[in-house]
Amino acid sequence: DIQLSTEVNAVTTEDTAAKYRAWHWNVIEVDGTDPLAMAGAIETAIEEKHRPTIIIGKTIMGRGAVTADGACFEAKCSTHGNPLSASGASYEKTMEHLGADPADPFHIWDDVKALYDARNEKLRAIVKERREAEKAWREANPEKAALLDSYIAGKLPEIDWENIAHKPNIATRQASADVLAELAKKVGNMIVASADLANSDKTDAFLKNTHAFTNGDFSGAFLHAGVAELTMATIMNGIALHGGLIGACGTFFVFSDYMKPAVRMAALMELPVKYIWTHDAFRVGEDGPTHEPVEQEAQIRLMEELRNFKGEPSVLVLRPGDAAETSVCWKMAMENTKTPTALILSRQNIPDLPATTGNRYREALGAEKGGYIVKQAENPAVTLVANGSEVSLLVDVAAELDKEGITARVVSVPSIGLFECQSPEYRNSVIPADGKVFGLTAGLPSTLRSVVGANGKVFGLDHFGASAPYKVLDEKFGFTVDAVLANVKAYLSK
Repeated sequence: DIQLSTEVNAVTTEDTAAKYRAWHWNVIEVDGTDPLAMAGAIETAIEEKHRPTIIIGKTIMGRGAVTADGACFEAKCSTHGNPLSASGASYEKTMEHLGADPADPFHIWDDVKALYDARNEKLRAIVKERREAEKAWREANPEKAALLDSYIAGKLPEIDWENIAHKPNIATRQASADVLAELAKKVGNMIVASADLANSDKTDAFLKNTHAFTNGDFSGAFLHAGVAELTMATIMNGIALHGGLIGACGTFFVFSDYMKPAVRMAALMELPVKYIWTHDAFRVGEDGPTHEPVEQEAQIRLMEELRNFKGEPSVLVLRPGDAAETSVCWKMAMENTKTPTALILSRQNIPDLPATTGNRYREALGAEKGGYIVKQAENPAVTLVANGSEVSLLVDVAAELDKEGITARVVSVPSIGLFECQSPEYRNSVIPADGKVFGLTAGLPSTLRSVVGANGKVFGLDHFGASAPYKVLDEKFGFTVDAVLANVKAYLSK
């Protein structure tokens, strides 16, 4: 009944048990101050085989606490976040009231020792029995045992990433679908979910090669999460924490806002969840500004700057520039067992980037360093930098600059955080530190500012999107060859 600032009834009188019963949960209400009642509730919950269980144990904040003169000090908001002595209660008198010795607060009573010794022996017997059962199972099922071990170790089967087929000039969400179809066939311990958008975020390519979980049947590998993005993301965290499984979930990129608390927890706990975020920019079109991400890429890339406790970027963020790069980025995502991975994918079709050697996939492997040169130019007058949909636009701009005798290099940086982890020598070989650098992004200009440097120029969006076909929006917002070309030339003329 107590929270930090007020009693709970000051803000809600909700009947929690009734709410969960309405959701068809198994609801058990007990006296939370009675350890035997709580133990019995847990045993009852374990017997429930079909529904989730919530145990509501009514407790008393600061139960047994007293003041220096022995007056009751229970049910006080102050004890929510403060030590008893700072709240107005007496630590010593409370210990005495509870039958303990303030001079020896960590004394372990003989009956408690006996209880835990007995439990220890019982647990040893349980562990012995389970190990014997596992040994017998392994001897009877050597192939399954080896497969289980590979799942737990996080080993991937052989996947021919280079030869995953893509049609020319497709949306990166469709290229992702091509990859997911292959993963569904090859990776037996992968579970994919979608927040009621499977046919739009293209996770249905995975679903078509398995089947969805249904009530009483968990033999499939796909979860229809419904319009519940945060719930879906937290479920993926649980799957990753369980071990032996690979979890991926999809929705529109703009709805990543709902998922942020779970994404942050995955980053903090170093959970290798895969996020499939499609419809990556204002080019979503007629769905309008509510569905068109602008600031979201800058937000999630902050997690590339934030280090986890191993000192690595806490999230691997990847926005591929064409189908081949999408295959490479999925390869990176599946091989990344240390952190979450975010794949940011386009709704609209994107021209394939040029393959100067004739093998676009092998050139796209440069993405494994975060950024790489797509179109080379020795001693360029300007280096053009982007990721995602904007890379192919810069390739066309570079072609126009070449016609005017202005040499331009084009760089794709699908992962800014990974690129900035490379050596200064490599980064300088891709984006010359002393050269002119022009960045193009469909998001906030700050998205690319660290890459282009202090003397560089970034053209991006500083406003929300609008409702119109994406080609109209490209024209209105200045994302055409002519408009970007004019911006680059104006920058070079300064």
